[in-house]
Order: sequence, then C-alpha cells, then structure tokens
Amino acid sequence: MSVTVEERKAANKALIDEVLKAYPEKMAKRRAKHLGTFDDGKPDCGVKSNIKSLPGVMTIRGCAYAGSKGVVWGPIKDMIHISHGPVGCGQYSWGARRNYYIGTTGIDTFVTMQFTSDFQEKDIVFGGDKKLDKIIDELQELFPLNKGISIQSECPIGLIGDDIEAVSKKKSVQYEGHTILPVRCEGFRGVSQSLGHHLANDAIRDWIFDRADPDKRPEFVSTPYDVAIIGDYNIGGDAWSSRILLEEIGLRVIAQWSGDGSIAELENTPKAKLNLLHCYRSMNYISRHMEEKYRIPWVEYNFFGPSMIEKSLREIASHFDDTIKANAERVIAKYRPLVDAVNAKFRARLQDKTVMLFVGGLRPRHVIGAYEDLGMNVVGTGYEFGHNDDYQRTTHYVKDGTLIYDDVTGYEFERFVEQVQPDLVGSGIKEKYVFQKMGVPFRQMHSWDYSGPYHGYDGYAIFARDMDMAISSPVWGLAKAPWKATP
Repeated sequence: MSVTVEERKAANKALIDEVLKAYPEKMAKRRAKHLGTFDDGKPDCGVKSNIKSLPGVMTIRGCAYAGSKGVVWGPIKDMIHISHGPVGCGQYSWGARRNYYIGTTGIDTFVTMQFTSDFQEKDIVFGGDKKLDKIIDELQELFPLNKGISIQSECPIGLIGDDIEAVSKKKSVQYEGHTILPVRCEGFRGVSQSLGHHLANDAIRDWIFDRADPDKRPEFVSTPYDVAIIGDYNIGGDAWSSRILLEEIGLRVIAQWSGDGSIAELENTPKAKLNLLHCYRSMNYISRHMEEKYRIPWVEYNFFGPSMIEKSLREIASHFDDTIKANAERVIAKYRPLVDAVNAKFRARLQDKTVMLFVGGLRPRHVIGAYEDLGMNVVGTGYEFGHNDDYQRTTHYVKDGTLIYDDVTGYEFERFVEQVQPDLVGSGIKEKYVFQKMGVPFRQMHSWDYSGPYHGYDGYAIFARDMDMAISSPVWGLAKAPWKATP
C-alpha cells in the first residue's frame, strides 16, 4: 500500500518523538534540534549541525587529528606524516581507508606506513621538541627519497605546548628545499574531524602555497585545459575513475588531492584553470582561498551514478570551449550502452527498495542519485560532521518527507532502522556489525566495503552489483539478533 508524503512526515515525527522519550528532558530538547523531516521548498533540511556531541551518547564522529592526518594529509603519498604524540592515535589511524596510490612503499611512497614519536611520560613532562628534531634526522637518513614531512599533532602536544612550528622551520633550513610543516590538529580541538580538514587546508595554504617558489618548477608548461581534482581520496580507485572521464573529454589533470597525490601536485594546483571539488566538506576552504588569491574558479562535481555523471560532465565542460563541450556529449553517448546494460541487469531486483544512509563528507547526498538510477529510494539520510551548508546542498538531492538526522546517536539510528525497516543501510564501520546482527542488509559506505571504485561509469556497474549482492543475499533471512535468541 502506497504512503502519501504527509503520512510519511507524520510517521517520522511520531518516530522522532518516541525516540526522544528515552532521554532526560534536557538532552531530549537538545537532540530534537538535530532530528527532523525534509520539507520540500525549504532552504535547508531544518536540523542543527556542527554542534558538539553530547557526553554519554555514542557519537560516530572522529577528531581534528583524524580529519587532518586520516583524511587530507595522510594520502599524500611521497610525504612522511609523523603522528606526534603517544602511539595510540598513530596506531588507530594506521589502518586507514583504501587510499590507492602508485609507487613503491617505503622507498618513494609512505601512505600505508606509520611514523610516530611514541610519547612516554618523560616526554609529557619535559616536552618532545628534541625528540621530534631527532626523529626527522632519522627519517631523512632512512627514507632519503621522501619529498616532505608533515607533523600531525596529537592532543598532548597542545596541552604541553610543544613548539612544532619552530622545529619545522629549523629542519626546513637544515634540509634546504625540503618541505617540513606543522599541523596543529590536536584531537580535542573543535567539534569533530571537520575542523581537522580546515586546519589541514590552512597548513597547505601557509606552508605549501605561500612558500612556493614560482621558479622552482620551470618544467611545468600550462595549457588552457588544466584542471585539478580536489577532495577525492581515491577510495578503491575513485579518483582514477574520475580522471579517466576528465581526460576523455580533453582536460588535463595536473593535480589530484589527496588520494594518489604528491607534494608536487599540491604546488602545481595554483596553475589550474578550474578546480573540480568532489568532497565539499573537506576541501571547500582551500578552494575558496585559491579563488580569492589566484582567481581560479571552482565547481562541485558528482560522479556517482549516470544521471549525476552526465550533469557534472556538462557543468565542467561549460567552463571550456566548444571542443570540450562536444567531447563531453560524445563521452556521455559512448557509455550509455553500459548504463543500459547495468540497469537491465539490476534494476528489476532493486526497483523501489529503500535505503537509509548515515555517512561523513559528501556521501549522504552525493550517492542518492546513484541509488535513484537503480530505482531505489533514499528514505533517510544524515551527516556525521556536516555543517549547515551541507544540509543546504542536500535539499537538491532528497525528496519531500525524507527523514533527516544529524550526528545521530547509536540508539537513535538503531530505533530509526527498526521502525522504518529499510531494505538497505549504508553507513560506516562502527555501525556495520550492529545492523548485520539485526539481519539488515548493509554496505559500508566510507570505504565501499573493500570494493570499488564507485565513481564513473565502470564504478556504477560495481556499485549496482554490490547493492544487489547485499540486498538479495539469502543470509539475512537466516540471521537472528543475538539479543533476541531464546536463552
């Protein structure tokens, strides 16, 4: 039986009210601001965001260190990234997302290696500046082909006052021509990992762009078709898939940030004619800076699913000449048979299936189009660390009556899924096993559940296969939550 939009809104409101009853009055009042239903025509999704999580609830957020080291800087492949502080943060961030890269690990690429200053009690008492100085000397001796070093500060560094800026300046002079930079990304700073993105962007501005010598790379020859991919971390090869399409329409990708990226590409970026922004939340800061200082326009793009790919290719091409515009149409036509084949294979099984999303970055809105291309409906979505402008952008993707939840707690998300009963949940690793134990089909939408890529036309075929594999598997009918088992 079909449900009207008004009935869906009423059901969502009742569900939210019911969930909030589990909280003390003060907490319920605060959490109510983060939960709601989208009303078509409104300028945003009607929820509060970018506010500190409440103590005592199970938040899924990360910290500023995670945003800087784990997201922005960590995938820069030819740099060494020191986790400056106790070993725990470095160990946790070691098993990072699948930021694919080309190179020889331990020789000229270091993404999957972990370097830490391994603070002990004496370092907390006496400071770690001298230790950091010595570590950099050792790294230069052990890994002479590295192109730079970043110092990612953990919580104790901000508390004891280690002067990582002074160490960076000293070692940059000692190793002339070598970029050594500090990032003040102590985990306790800010609301979530979102501040870590901002701090990382500021470090790129201050220590890469502002210190770059324009004569340092005389071999670089500019063309009218130079673009930079900003905010793509090459999860499962996503950036490579995006690059294929951009090069097919005649553009030259001179940099990609930061998956499979290099410090030379960072330095090249101010020479681009257009910056292509994928993850708005993590890289809009530096894109705006380049627009203001270097007069480089930027445009958001979305390569999830054929509808958004076509829209994005045409938007990108509109910034160039008729040759690029014609190439875009040719590429779109070239891949239509592939899209038709994918839809013919999977759409009948996925038509009208419902999805609930809760992810970080851009995925709560960007992947909606890909689901809709398969005939599926996203009935709930929200951000781990989104800001109000993320929710404003989400209005272009969600339908009237969609359940919206910001920084959803573990309890809230479980109750929402229990009541809405979606056919699929797409979220992160922390939620994966809870919902699988509940017998709900699940896809890990931070790193594609070890699959991918999901960008581009070939990625759409993989995406469709994975969603069908999750939903159509017979295992869910056999699963029974352990807490519901008969004692």
